[in-house]
Amino acid sequence: MSVPTTLFLAIDAPFAAFRWLQAGVYRGTYPILPPSAAWGLALNLAGIESRGSLDEVVTGIRPDAPHLDIAVGSLQTAQRSTLYQQLHAYPVGSSGKELQAHAHGQKYWIAPARRELLVGLHCLVGIRGDDDVLARIPQGLAGKLDVQRYGLPFAGDNQFMFSRIEVVEGVPARWFVPVHAGEAPKESTRLTTNIDRSDASRTEAPMFAPTPVPCECPTEAWIDIGPTTNMTDPR
Repeated sequence: MSVPTTLFLAIDAPFAAFRWLQAGVYRGTYPILPPSAAWGLALNLAGIESRGSLDEVVTGIRPDAPHLDIAVGSLQTAQRSTLYQQLHAYPVGSSGKELQAHAHGQKYWIAPARRELLVGLHCLVGIRGDDDVLARIPQGLAGKLDVQRYGLPFAGDNQFMFSRIEVVEGVPARWFVPVHAGEAPKESTRLTTNIDRSDASRTEAPMFAPTPVPCECPTEAWIDIGPTTNMTDPR
């Protein structure tokens, strides 16, 4: 068995959005890259396929996808902004049936929605696991992995690209650590650790809060991320 090691990535994006499962006219975003997304990004960079069977309605996770300890920290608090977007939905039953004829075959169930986005994402991701897995990440960033790659890494929305993903050392950050019962720290937020798209009740989104000041990554910031029973894609 290989010896666990640690890797830190500095990640920047001019725009980003990390949304939880939600509906309605206002769609929010987490203030930082959540651990579940960081896990998926790490495996993508390492050229390790995390998807299970593609024949199912919901894309599952390979049960043997590697577990990683993930920590996320903020180098600079991103600004939360909003934009309006026309969203097309599929009505239930006969709702809006009288509008269909007027659209002459075009989309007829469109409503405005307000969506949050992050402006100026600057964060750190700590990744801890077997060294044979982590060694692939710098190779993937350098384009030296001779494997078939799936998808282009994006900042939570396929319209938002990362401007920097770089291996770094010794950079302090405001690390997000779990909030315990009875605590009420400022800037607390839920962050997804493991997501189950086939059963939202199984999604794990504990409460986190950033450390008051930048520091080295504390022990409590590390969260085990990986496939669990009946869990689907955590990205």
